[in-house]
Amino acid sequence: MTNQPYEPECCPRFDPAPWENQVIEWDKKRFIKGRVCTFMFMPLNFGGAMRKMNALVGKAGADIPDWLCLSDHTSKWNMDLYLAVDREIPGAENTRLSGKYFSRVYEGPFRDTGKWTEDFKAAAKERGVEIKKWYMWYTTCPKCAKKYGKNYVVIICETI
Repeated sequence: MTNQPYEPECCPRFDPAPWENQVIEWDKKRFIKGRVCTFMFMPLNFGGAMRKMNALVGKAGADIPDWLCLSDHTSKWNMDLYLAVDREIPGAENTRLSGKYFSRVYEGPFRDTGKWTEDFKAAAKERGVEIKKWYMWYTTCPKCAKKYGKNYVVIICETI
């Protein structure tokens, strides 16, 4: 994404190949952090949080590499967002992630998340990957998922 505000049908088509069963190493990869209120893990203000973060990115003239936005479901009531950026963003909570991460792509309705997480745990174990912390990457908004006919979700875990 290049300096564009969030719009309902705004997401580029996602290519799952670079993220399927990959081990990625990040060295102080830049992100800005946002927060979403949830009810039983269902986000209530995801769009508003994304618009706010995207506005800060646009104001800074920055880019969002790969449109990467990690979701950390910290409880039934809260989710932290980590939006990848290419530079420090004034007015945002800037943070960095380092380490090795394992990623696996899933496609289908969100109700399959339980199945996906079980499959991910098995795939990680099969590869000798011990999960330290994991994130969900919802690659497109619901309208774009409908438009493209695919709802890709990437599970990414930091490994020990």
